[in-house]
Amino acid sequence: MMERAGKKNSNNSNFQLWQQHNQPIELTTIELLQQKLEYIHNNPVTAGIVDKAEEYLYSSARDYYYGKPCGLFPVVFIE
Repeated sequence: MMERAGKKNSNNSNFQLWQQHNQPIELTTIELLQQKLEYIHNNPVTAGIVDKAEEYLYSSARDYYYGKPCGLFPVVFIE
């Protein structure tokens, strides 16, 4: 899949792992911020790595799920 994507893009020689566009979204409301945070938390679930977002070791989802710092990295909670 990465090889096929790399061959389609003249900026690459063999493979492409990340998309090569930048479309920033200004997080102007708490609702939009929470939506994006939920999307990020659910990426490992969507990818089939874990069944529940809070099970992924490298995610702040577990901190939000338990309501306290318990992950590998310090988290500043969004409320």
